[in-house]
Amino acid sequence: MTGSDLRQSHPPSRQSLEWHDGDMPYSKEFGDHFYCRTDGRLECGHVFLAGNGLPERWRAGGAFTIGELGFGTGLNFCETWRQWNGIGSSGGHLHFVSFERFPMEAAEIDRALSHWPEIECERRALVANWPETPKERVEIDFDKVRLTVVCGPALEGVAASPERCHAWYLDGFAPSRNPDMWSPELMQLVFDKTAAGGTFATYAAAGFVRRNLVRAGFLVERRPGFAGKREMLRGDKA
Repeated sequence: MTGSDLRQSHPPSRQSLEWHDGDMPYSKEFGDHFYCRTDGRLECGHVFLAGNGLPERWRAGGAFTIGELGFGTGLNFCETWRQWNGIGSSGGHLHFVSFERFPMEAAEIDRALSHWPEIECERRALVANWPETPKERVEIDFDKVRLTVVCGPALEGVAASPERCHAWYLDGFAPSRNPDMWSPELMQLVFDKTAAGGTFATYAAAGFVRRNLVRAGFLVERRPGFAGKREMLRGDKA
């Protein structure tokens, strides 16, 4: 998960990190961990992939675009890429577009993702191609998987993005700690940038988040959360 101050327009800056349990990054600015302390990789599968009906939707082939609010450590991208490879989608192409206010350095990404041997190949490839100093837009092509990371405030980045996404991962820091990342304005932009029949999923279940997504136009559904969390949200653009 990651954060975004939607009211700031200055260039991307760094946030202060602490490392808990050896390799788990913690944001001092937002007072939150970047992923579930139980197992962030399994949470990604439960919330974002299953919540968006993936990888089943990929079997039809063709181009598929995922939008993400909060690139963070790149964990969601690496796990998504791993599962994409697992279905052997020879005729498809995946474009993963993420919006990140505070891009990490390659060494920090490497340290955070080294916890999971399941994504070692994806981690190594990401770290090897990650720029030393991420600028406004990072573009990396991995054969049939393309990664785009838009660096800067999410509201500005999503508004300017030309992509229409088939699925969204809404993965900012907890709504109570980073409410701007779940604002009505940003949720409306997410809806507007969603392809017809597209979906979203998020670990968040706060009442104001659900209301903002409904007002934007999504059909919102509650589902059981990960690792004992009572609820998560997913939804469709009718």
